[in-house]
Amino acid sequence: MFRSHLLAGVAAPCLTLALSSSLLFPVAASARPADSEEGNGAAIIVTGQRDPLRLDERPQASSRLGLSVRETPASVEVLTQDDLQLQGVRTARETFNQVVGAIAGNVPGNPAVVSLRGFAGNSVSILQDGVRVSTSTVVQRDSNNWHFDRVEVLKGPASVLYGEGALAGVINKVTRKPVLGERRLDSLVSVGSFDTLFAAGGVNLPVSSTLAVRADASYQRSDSLYDVEDNDTFSAGLTASALWRPSDRLSLLVAVDHFEDRYTSTYQGLPLIPERYALRPTDAVRSDSGLIADRALRRRNYNPRGAYSGADETTVRSRLDWAVGDGWSVALDVTGYTADRAFLLADSQSFVAPSAAFPVGSFRQSYQDFRHDHQFWNARGVVGNDGRIGAFRNRFTLGVEHNETDFVSLRQQAPTTALPEVDVRDPAIVPLPTGTAIFTSGNVTFDSRLRQTSVFAEDALNLTPKWLLVGGVRWDYIALRRATIQNVTGAVDRNSPTFNPVSWRAGTTWDAAAGLTLYAQYTTAVSPVSSILLASIANSRFRLTKGRAYEAGFKASGWGGRASVTGAAYRIEQRDILTRDPANPTLTVQGGRQSSQGLEVTAVISPVKALRLSAGASYTDAQYDELSELIGGVRIDRAGNRPINVPSTTLNASALYTIAGKVTLGGFLRHASAFYTDTANTIRVAGHRVVDASLSVPVAPEATLTLRGRNLTNAFYGEYSGYPATNVYIGAPRSFELSLAARF
Repeated sequence: MFRSHLLAGVAAPCLTLALSSSLLFPVAASARPADSEEGNGAAIIVTGQRDPLRLDERPQASSRLGLSVRETPASVEVLTQDDLQLQGVRTARETFNQVVGAIAGNVPGNPAVVSLRGFAGNSVSILQDGVRVSTSTVVQRDSNNWHFDRVEVLKGPASVLYGEGALAGVINKVTRKPVLGERRLDSLVSVGSFDTLFAAGGVNLPVSSTLAVRADASYQRSDSLYDVEDNDTFSAGLTASALWRPSDRLSLLVAVDHFEDRYTSTYQGLPLIPERYALRPTDAVRSDSGLIADRALRRRNYNPRGAYSGADETTVRSRLDWAVGDGWSVALDVTGYTADRAFLLADSQSFVAPSAAFPVGSFRQSYQDFRHDHQFWNARGVVGNDGRIGAFRNRFTLGVEHNETDFVSLRQQAPTTALPEVDVRDPAIVPLPTGTAIFTSGNVTFDSRLRQTSVFAEDALNLTPKWLLVGGVRWDYIALRRATIQNVTGAVDRNSPTFNPVSWRAGTTWDAAAGLTLYAQYTTAVSPVSSILLASIANSRFRLTKGRAYEAGFKASGWGGRASVTGAAYRIEQRDILTRDPANPTLTVQGGRQSSQGLEVTAVISPVKALRLSAGASYTDAQYDELSELIGGVRIDRAGNRPINVPSTTLNASALYTIAGKVTLGGFLRHASAFYTDTANTIRVAGHRVVDASLSVPVAPEATLTLRGRNLTNAFYGEYSGYPATNVYIGAPRSFELSLAARF
């Protein structure tokens, strides 16, 4: 299903490109034109950039008006391929961890899940080239990031741009595109700890003066990126596109993307055990009931032999851009997507006290077999104008979007009796269960048909050359046809809800002084109570939750272009989340509320030509304002508690210094404060700091060798919580990597 498709077709070209190329890959972020869609075209050593935070670039994710980051009344962050290579970032999860204020994890059913601004999962929309296929908890994988020219992050509610779900923000992965008139080959190969191999290559070829093509391939395998037993990891990608531009007014892009991954005996985090049974007790994770993380179990994997999770997905897309004239433009996007996903694993581990059979204790496990058969297509047409209303410059867009999704999910759940207990210290890996008779906890098929039509508009009016008003509105018609089929009896439960949400935003930016822009914005958003495609029949009958946000901040650059600083203060509120009826706690009703408020600061400075310092810090005060749960038949109030996987502070910092214009030393720090894995806030994951370093040396006029060390202090820390709440993902231990990057 997975490895056979791309192993031969991807690995060989990647290795050939990587070992035959000979051109210097930059050891620091390079200058790049604001309108370039491709990565760096000219390498530079660490030096002051004219726009280090890319405030004058025009990311796709933040607006369809072509606004620059500086003009956008919201927090916008752009990570280029150069940034990712500099930091040694390889996968989507590692990439999302570089976003200021975010943490990411690899939950089996949702690899590279993101927590941002106090919300997680479905509240963060993840796009590819501006298209949202579905909620991130359904489609997001921990794919190789080689294929992305840049990653754009719009923070705060964005339903006005992308529909339901975008409450905490939007992450847009922008694939590499062809460049006319340029012939170039890029490559990267690396080997490292845990028997990890990464190889990737890309080629850009001009076919004529009006036609260019580009293709990229990547391959990664590892015994385990977390250094966990029986956890072989494989991921691969192949992307290709052609750009035809017969004139300055007309362009057509056609592209195909294919990604595969497979995780053998999927790592589901370290299960907690009572402290009295731990050999190496730690404070990395502790619960009020006495459960802790035992460092002696760090490498253990309790999944049955043959368990795995994986995905096989293909996207075909096209985009037509036509500058009609007199400031008018037309854009048409058409996207088709298909995916198969599988999740076969022990989805919970419950500790059982020592017995005669297991003198040091055991884990009792349940088992699941979930499958996705997913098809999606989307068409979007946008008409825009950049003109004047009287004496004022005005930019506006009006668009229509329609998409259809067919989604079939087999969901089979077996109780803890389906798998034999396994020893805590020395688990004998049991075989994968066979047959369907074991699925007594659940054996259903979700058959969903989702149709969505949207009309949206945006406008940006310059009241003065320095004062800009920005607004937008979106109306969605969402129709779901859901059938839940009991596979044993054949019984079918059907529901066909429809939703008609309206979202809007209004904001302003003001150039208060040379290089300094102030902004403020109010936005609204809508989100289902759970993923529309995976919601139970009961949950699909609830109305959409509603959210709103206030944000104000500044964006500044100066010191001859050698320094940039941005700051933001925000508050996000969500209402109508699920809670328990105070009058009848056995009933689930809407009426709960959740909120977050916080501050974010990002800065890049080059005090001298050879030194580049950067940092991003965030503070988030998040809580459930109104929430209750039913525990043991009793309604328990959770108001005032902190949402799961939400640290109060995060910090990303780096320093890059080039010696004699050749050798570059890099230091990187990532910090997150403590967070909880449960709504009761009884299981606490301690804060952590991870230190990385790199040494890059030119080994030829056009090739660079980099030695990188990760987690140099060998910190033992919780990265993210999975399911159940008593499983916590432990970050990878100290590791090293040697890579060769080249370009010609």
